[in-house]
Amino acid sequence: MTELAHDPAIEAVIFDMDGVLVDSEGALADIAALSLRDDGVPASPQDFEPFIGMGEDAYIGGVVRLHGMEYRPFMKAHIYARYIELAPDRVREFPGAADLVRDLVRSGFRVAVGSSADRPKVLANLSALGLEESDLHALVTGSDIHRKKPEPDIYLEAARRIRADPARCLVVEDAESGVRAAVAAGMTCLGVATSRPADALVAAGATSVLPDLSALRTLLSLPVRNHADP
Repeated sequence: MTELAHDPAIEAVIFDMDGVLVDSEGALADIAALSLRDDGVPASPQDFEPFIGMGEDAYIGGVVRLHGMEYRPFMKAHIYARYIELAPDRVREFPGAADLVRDLVRSGFRVAVGSSADRPKVLANLSALGLEESDLHALVTGSDIHRKKPEPDIYLEAARRIRADPARCLVVEDAESGVRAAVAAGMTCLGVATSRPADALVAAGATSVLPDLSALRTLLSLPVRNHADP
């Protein structure tokens, strides 16, 4: 695994959402499988793993087609409704994620979220973090672009909105499709091995894989927080 030193040229940090800031992949797979079974698709949570990070149409549609059925838009609407209902109890912040976002902004970094998920789901996750869209410099979702990850569009759009040179952006990702999107955008990408194995992320192009977000805090020379900090 490659070691990475802090590059002072980095001026912006762009986070994926699911599996990076919020521990939601398991909850989403459970909710999606339950909802699809209501719609007559015999899905299991494990079916969704190959489609992580590719946006909900591919994530849901891939599993529906895996079972030889036709993907229809109402299936996604059903899953979103259940997800938004259950997210407050099922989705958890990765330790220190919200504080990390706030501290990056305070330290002068430009901070964005770039998620292939559609906007309603991303907003539900942001709420689970205790953050608002105004806490970020930009929020780009699958609702904002046509080509999802592994295409670079989401990350290029995030860089455009925060007025950052892609070469000076650091992306934090948990899935191979997202890593490939960041690399294709000309950005440095760090992996976090929350959803996929570290070696798979490195093979996709991640410069390094961090054990957790606290390692990113250390890498970017941010102050160490404890639970008593405001």
